[in-house]
Amino acid sequence: MTVQLWTHCDIATLQAGHAVPYGLIKDGALLVEDGQIAWVGRRSGLPADQAARCTREHNAGGALITPGLIDCHTHIVYAGDRAQEFELRLQGASYENIARAGGGIASTVKATRAASEAELQAQSLKRLQALIAEGVTTLEIKSGYGLAIEHERKALRVARALGRSQPAEVRTTFLGAHAIPPEFAGRPDAYIDEVVRMLPLLHAEGLVDAVDAFCERIAFSAVQTERVFLAAHALGLPVKLHAEQLSDSGGAQLAARYGALSCDHLEWLSDAGAAAMAQAGSVAVLLPGAFYFLRETRLPPVALLREHGVPMAISTDCNPGSSPCSSLLLMLSMACTLFRLTPEEALAGVTRHAANALGLADRGVIAAGKRADFVLWDVAHPAQLAYAFGSNPRLQTVFKGDLV
Repeated sequence: MTVQLWTHCDIATLQAGHAVPYGLIKDGALLVEDGQIAWVGRRSGLPADQAARCTREHNAGGALITPGLIDCHTHIVYAGDRAQEFELRLQGASYENIARAGGGIASTVKATRAASEAELQAQSLKRLQALIAEGVTTLEIKSGYGLAIEHERKALRVARALGRSQPAEVRTTFLGAHAIPPEFAGRPDAYIDEVVRMLPLLHAEGLVDAVDAFCERIAFSAVQTERVFLAAHALGLPVKLHAEQLSDSGGAQLAARYGALSCDHLEWLSDAGAAAMAQAGSVAVLLPGAFYFLRETRLPPVALLREHGVPMAISTDCNPGSSPCSSLLLMLSMACTLFRLTPEEALAGVTRHAANALGLADRGVIAAGKRADFVLWDVAHPAQLAYAFGSNPRLQTVFKGDLV
């Protein structure tokens, strides 16, 4: 049995309710056993019996240690790109107008359907590796660019394979209700019938950890979304929702009624929606990359979320149309500069709250009994991770107790 001790480090535990900002432990020590954190605290307080069990010691050289980063909302399994649409938006076309003209998600669906499973995995692997290089140890990958069972299956199989091949855990989310595919044009209810048919088949193959939908005027109504939630509920699967991105559709209240893990985007979230989320314990996932890339002007109501005590996670939303970004560290900075989160809120948003947005209670903070996913950084203070945008001060990642 290997018992590893990490010393000569400061540790931002990110534990909730800590009296010290970031839960920061100066001159800390971290004991890891069987892939779990066995002890954490000041080095001077390490019990002698714990120290005696150590079989390998690591001198962290003054590094800052944080929990492994968690990217809780991504669409990284897709083919092609949408650079041409980027040019159109710069010329004045809106995201909504492009989608209604047959671009947007539909164009990525066409490219993704045409790609083989091997091609899709090769393209997606690059994006995953970029995230891992910045200290990501857990991420969610959504489907939603297949929109037919054989192509949704292909995307989810690729997501599972990526998680098996790389030092990061992948959680898969079925997002069949992402858009209406061309063969169902003008027949959204019929397509929801198809989504409800797909879900149990894909779940039976072990491909689905959670279920999502896009509840919006260019996608699916609250009534149609609820049909997807009912199907998920029947299978015991947790739900989440793309909600209130372009308008207030009441999606947050609907998701809260089903105990949603998270509601994501939320620029148009109402007071009633925030109150419902707080009551349900749903996490607000803020996506500054999409806000920036689409040049949105309506900010998510951060003050309202704080007022209601709704936890806020941050994610890349990595996707080809509205956030072609594979840098979670950049999202830390954007969350602060664009949304006015504090650096501590932002860091909690990619650790503790991101874990909750995925329903994972065994990670996201550094505490005894949690999984030993953590990152060593070449910074003197946690705020530097949000401050120095465009940099990557990662020194080392530990995943399930093993060096990456």
